[in-house]
Amino acid sequence: MVETECIVFFCKIRGVIELGFRCPQNVNGIAADPQPDWSFDNLLSELDSIDKELNLTLDFPSPFTKKEPRDLKASTDKRGFVMRVSDHETDYADADSDSEVEVDNSLVASGRRFTCDELYMSDDSEDGASLGMQCHQLMDRARLAEAAVYELTDERRFNVTEVVRSKISNLETELVKEKEKFVSLTTTIHKYRELQQERERKLDLQYQRTIAEALDNHLTVVQRDHEHISQLEERRIRDDMARAEAKRREKAIQEEKTRQERIKAEEEARLKSEMVEKAKAAALEAEKKAAEEAAAKHASASDAAPNAGKDSKEAPGPSSSTYDVKKGTQSSVKNIIRASQNALELEKRRQQMYEELSTKIEPLNQDYQSLGRTIGRLIRTISATIDNIRTRAEEIMKLMNSPQYPQPISIKLFAEKIVSNCTNQRSSNAIFASSRVVVLVTSKTPLAMDILIAELNRICIYTVPKHISYSKEAFRTRDDYFKAIGYKEVDGKIEGLDEYLERLSSYMKLYGALVQTEVRGCQNLHGMKEGWAWLARFLNTIPSNLFTAIALDSFLGMAGYGMYCRYKNQFEKLLSVIGRDFVNALQEGGGDSRSAKVSKVKMSIQNYIESKQYKKEPEGLQLRDRLDSNELY
Repeated sequence: MVETECIVFFCKIRGVIELGFRCPQNVNGIAADPQPDWSFDNLLSELDSIDKELNLTLDFPSPFTKKEPRDLKASTDKRGFVMRVSDHETDYADADSDSEVEVDNSLVASGRRFTCDELYMSDDSEDGASLGMQCHQLMDRARLAEAAVYELTDERRFNVTEVVRSKISNLETELVKEKEKFVSLTTTIHKYRELQQERERKLDLQYQRTIAEALDNHLTVVQRDHEHISQLEERRIRDDMARAEAKRREKAIQEEKTRQERIKAEEEARLKSEMVEKAKAAALEAEKKAAEEAAAKHASASDAAPNAGKDSKEAPGPSSSTYDVKKGTQSSVKNIIRASQNALELEKRRQQMYEELSTKIEPLNQDYQSLGRTIGRLIRTISATIDNIRTRAEEIMKLMNSPQYPQPISIKLFAEKIVSNCTNQRSSNAIFASSRVVVLVTSKTPLAMDILIAELNRICIYTVPKHISYSKEAFRTRDDYFKAIGYKEVDGKIEGLDEYLERLSSYMKLYGALVQTEVRGCQNLHGMKEGWAWLARFLNTIPSNLFTAIALDSFLGMAGYGMYCRYKNQFEKLLSVIGRDFVNALQEGGGDSRSAKVSKVKMSIQNYIESKQYKKEPEGLQLRDRLDSNELY
C-alpha cells in the first residue's frame, strides 16, 4: 500500500514537473526558466534548497534525508514494477493557482516502467512503519515542492510581467519623447522653410526692383535719344516746310495773278459766248419749229418711219460693237429722245459748264493723281456721324481752296469720286452721309454742285430725266443704243443687264438722297424743289419700262419721305398717278429674266404706295453722334 502511494506521488510529481515544463518558456523574448532541461535530481536539489529557505521562517519538520540506500541488487527480479493508473486518478487541479495539471496518460497507459533505485525498499514488515513515515514525509515534501514551484512560477511570471511592463513603459516614454522631438524638429524645419521663403521673396523683390530700375533707366535713355532725334527731324521738316511754303507762296502769287487775268479773259469770253449762244439758241429754236412742221408733213405723206414718234420696245441683250449714232434728220433724233424741254436745256447748260471746266484743266497738263487719290480716300471714309461728316467736308474744302492745286481740278475730281463711289455704297446710311458732305462743300463752292449734277447726267440719263428709245434709223447696232443709255464697255464687251441695273439704282439713290438732304446753316443748291420738278418731268415724258421703273423706285425710296413732308397731299396724288398709270403700263416681256425683274420692280412700287412707306423716315437720314460699328459703307 505504501509503495502504491509512493508511485502515485511520484506520478503526480512528474505531472507537476511536466506541467512546469509546459509553462511558457519566454515572455516577449525574455526566458522564464534559465535551465529548461532539468532532470529529476536537479529538481529535488532545487526543492531541498527551497525547503531550507522556507524552514527558516516556517514551522515544518526537517526534510527526509536518505542516509544509505538499500541494496536492491539482491532482488531476484530487477525489473521495475509497472502500475496502471486510470484517467480520473491522473487529473489534478490546484485551486489556488487556477492551473490545470495533466499527467502524461500516454506514459502510464503504455505501461512505461520506471525504477526507484535511489529508494531503499524492503519487504520486511518491521520496516513498514518507518517506510510509511518516509512516504508521508515525502508527500509533504512533494506538496511543499509543488507549492514552491507554483509560487516560483507566479513570482517569475510577475517579475517577467513587471519587466515587460517596465520596458513597455520605457518604450512608450521614449516614443513620446521621440514624437515630441520629431514635432519640435518639424516645427523648426517649417520655421526655417518659411524664413527661407521670406528671404527668397525679399531677394526676388529686390532683384525685380533692380531690373525695373535698370529697365526704366534704359527706357529713359532710349526715350531721350528718340526725343532728340525727333526734335532734329521736326526741325528739319519745319525748315523744309518753310522753304516749300515760301516757294508755294511765290508760286501761288504768280498763279493767282495768272488766274485773275485768265478769269477776266474768260469772263469777257463768256459774255461774248453767251450773246452768241443766245443768238444761236433763237436760231435753233426757229429751226426746230420749222423742222417739226416739215417732219409732221413728211410723216403724213410717207411710211418710211411709221414708229418714229412712238416708244419702241427695249432691244434684246447686248453684243460687242462700237458706238456710232447715225446722222439723221432733226426730227428723227428728237423723236427717240423722251424728255421735257426744260430738262434738256438744264442738261445742256450743265454740260457746257462741265466742258468749260475741262478746257481749263487741259492746258495745265499736269498729273494730279495724288490729289485724286486723296479726295477718293476722304470720300470712301465718310461715315454717318456728325464729327466725321464735318471733318471730311472741311478737309475737302481745304483741298479745293488750296493754292497748291487749281480749283477746277479739285471740283472735277470731287464730282467724279462722289459719283463713282456711290456704286460701292450698299446702305442708305453711307449714301445720306455722302449727300451731307456734298451739301456742305457745294454751299461754299456753288460750281461744284453744277459739275456734280452734270457728271450724274452724263453717267445716268435718268437723272435728267431723259429716255432714249431704240431706233434702227438712229443707231447702227444695238450696242450703240446700250452705250447711249449708259451701259459700260468692259474689255471690249458690253456689261450685263444686272450690272447696269445695279449701277442705275445706285445713281438714282444718290440723286434722291441729294435732293432730300438738308443741313442746318447751309443751303442745298439742288434741293426739294428740283426733286419735285424731276418727278413731274419724269411722269409727264418718260415711258414705262424696266429701266425707268428701276429709276423711279430707287428715287422714291430715298426722296419720298422728304417730298411727303414738304408737299403732303400733292405728293400722294402723284403717287396715285404712278400706281394707276405708270405701274399698270409696265409690260412683262423680253424673256424670263427680264420679265421676273419687271414683276419684282412693279411689286416693289405697288408695295411702297399701298403700305405708305413714304411716311416712314428712311434709315440714315438722321445722323448719329458716333458710330455703332466699324462699318463705313
